Amino acid sequence: MNLSFSILETAKQNISDQCDALMRMSLHLDNHFEQAVNLIYKAKGRLIITGIGKSAIIGQKIVATLNSTGTPAIFLHAAEAIHGDLGMVQPDDVVLCISNSGSSPEIKILLPILQKFGNQIIAMTGNTDSFLAKNAHVVLNTYVEKETCPNNLAPTSSTTAQLVMGDSLAVCLMQLRNFKPQDFAKYHPGGALGKKLLFLVEDLLDINNKPQVDINDSMHHVIVEISEKRLGVTAVMENHLLVGIITDGDIRRMLFKHDHIKDMKAKDIMSINPRYISSQAKAVDALYQMENNKISQLLVMDGVQYKGIIHIHDILKEGIAL
Repeated sequence: MNLSFSILETAKQNISDQCDALMRMSLHLDNHFEQAVNLIYKAKGRLIITGIGKSAIIGQKIVATLNSTGTPAIFLHAAEAIHGDLGMVQPDDVVLCISNSGSSPEIKILLPILQKFGNQIIAMTGNTDSFLAKNAHVVLNTYVEKETCPNNLAPTSSTTAQLVMGDSLAVCLMQLRNFKPQDFAKYHPGGALGKKLLFLVEDLLDINNKPQVDINDSMHHVIVEISEKRLGVTAVMENHLLVGIITDGDIRRMLFKHDHIKDMKAKDIMSINPRYISSQAKAVDALYQMENNKISQLLVMDGVQYKGIIHIHDILKEGIAL
């Protein structure tokens, strides 16, 4: 075991060296980068990203980022491409080929074939004198002076440079497409952000479990309704219009104040002007209202029509949070 080095100092030095490499890479950016972004943006087809080894792994990450931000992209492993998978490349597709050396055997076989296909080729390489760079239409320079690996062998700084270059493409394409959080949510409907932006109150509302009593109903009926519907609340109606609300808290307070409740009606303990929300409002807005007012339920109203009750648990169980 080598005890002559500090783990923390080595880690800090690695981070510092990679940051320096990225800063130097930014100086290499030129009109080729703009050309690459415009090629991808204006393409009638998809972006095909290919590479081998660690570059292939970076390519897969870039594909995932692009797809989630509105740019159709497919990953094509360079080795598999020359063994049958080239069939996925269509005439209108743009190809982004990632290779630090730009001279791997698979790339040397693949590129001439893509050229015959007539596809526009973008190179992402750390060697602008390489076979890849000389045979591409546009070159993205990801040159780094050295890897942060102690032996200057394992891809470290070079793959970080590729990753950041890919993210830079994605960010610029998002700007061109005027990509909004709502658009992001469309591609992430199962994620927390997607649910936060897409889920409406009506999506979480159980319309078959709509507690309500008449203004002149007995307290016995009110208690049974709240208990059966299990939402801790009931709407109070008069002539089919909402006039108030009764919560289980109202019931408890009534029991403390009154010894005789036999003749009491719903109207005697209801609260008027209850808080409510539209069924078309976002679920996260309902959660904000509940949190802000320290309540657990909201009436759902569309105009004067009572639609039901949304409970804070209905929202939280979907993973929606502020």
